Amino acid sequence: MTDRTAYINARVLDPATETDRMGSVLVLGNKIVEWGTGLFENGIPENVRIVDCHGYCLAPGLIDMRVHLPEPGGEHKESFETASAAAAGGGVTSIVCLPDAQTPIDNISVLEFIARRARETNIVKIYAYGTITRNRAGNELSEFGILAEAGALAFTDGDKALADALVMRRALSYAATFNFLIIQHPEEPRLALNGQMNEGEMATRLGLAGIPAAAEVMMIERDLRLVEMTGARYHAAHISTAASVNAIRNAKTRGLPVTCDTAPHYFTLTDSSVMDYRTFTKVSPPLRDEKDRLAIVEGVLDGTIDMIGSDHRPQDQDSKRLPFLQAETGIVGLETLLPLTLALHHVENVPLIDLIRRLTAAPANLLGMKEGRLGIGLPADFTIFDPDHSWTIKADNLRSKSKNTPFDGHTVKGMAMCTVVGGRHVHSLID
Repeated sequence: MTDRTAYINARVLDPATETDRMGSVLVLGNKIVEWGTGLFENGIPENVRIVDCHGYCLAPGLIDMRVHLPEPGGEHKESFETASAAAAGGGVTSIVCLPDAQTPIDNISVLEFIARRARETNIVKIYAYGTITRNRAGNELSEFGILAEAGALAFTDGDKALADALVMRRALSYAATFNFLIIQHPEEPRLALNGQMNEGEMATRLGLAGIPAAAEVMMIERDLRLVEMTGARYHAAHISTAASVNAIRNAKTRGLPVTCDTAPHYFTLTDSSVMDYRTFTKVSPPLRDEKDRLAIVEGVLDGTIDMIGSDHRPQDQDSKRLPFLQAETGIVGLETLLPLTLALHHVENVPLIDLIRRLTAAPANLLGMKEGRLGIGLPADFTIFDPDHSWTIKADNLRSKSKNTPFDGHTVKGMAMCTVVGGRHVHSLID
């Protein structure tokens, strides 16, 4: 058996080099050794395995920068094995775990556990963030330097906003000294207290306590003032409102080192989806109204929104099949990240390479990862996908252990046909 594989007849998309053309990729072992348009114009060498991509897109493996992985402690909701299988099936080759499992990532031992479980699972690559504060309590800062040396890519308290302005200032000052990245869940917790969905007409009709859109932008605007004071790199996670998009856009205009991401459900669904108390639409931050949804689309179109992550948060039946007030927040998203994002290409005419950038090179550059691009000597992590393949999402067919998706029965376009990690086919429909 040869250890060289040629991927031919592919539409090669590499946002890092602005490449979008027909070409080929040659892999030796777990590395890319050559790629380009005229790679095999004189014929393919002998003893090379050939994979015909049938004209599908070949892009760097997707990086999902927002994955809630509840192991250890929540294996009944999702394990490393099931999350990795879901990622591979969705074309995701690298996931970054948020530090909000039952055991927070605020010490080296938890990072070592994640690295060990990733090696044991050996499907996709699994990275992690460290917490900003110990036990995510919002008081005492974690040891950023020690956690970074152990592999933490950035620092966040996950789905908890760091509400104390003084603690956030200290965190940003600490991070600025070493060029670390602080990621905030932007939500003013007192305004959001006991809220169940977006504040507005739908919440009133359903009799549910609302979370005002202002709760998000108030936290972002406070933090932007602190960024001005400290010069630290700051990232606003899963933004969902028009005001937040405007705040980030203005901050970038002023030259602040600020980035942001959103999740597909914020440009796909609105709070009207909560009708009939559908707990599978309960997310944090909540689904907003149509005006906010359109603003998120516009933020992707004009580049204000830098990245798209699934915000994958698996919840078992016992956590979701409850009255709306008691139900947990979150939806699964690893397997639907690609097709839901591609809807912006099919419906809103966002260039395909721009969307792939938000799923590959942009998160890689932000987090200092070597993945997210095609290059000689780089890891052979890439995804072959058909952007026009139409299929219907069926919750029971998802590889995730939990099936909490609001998109059950939705018809989408775009499917991962082959997922390659380190030269290995971890998912394939073409060979």
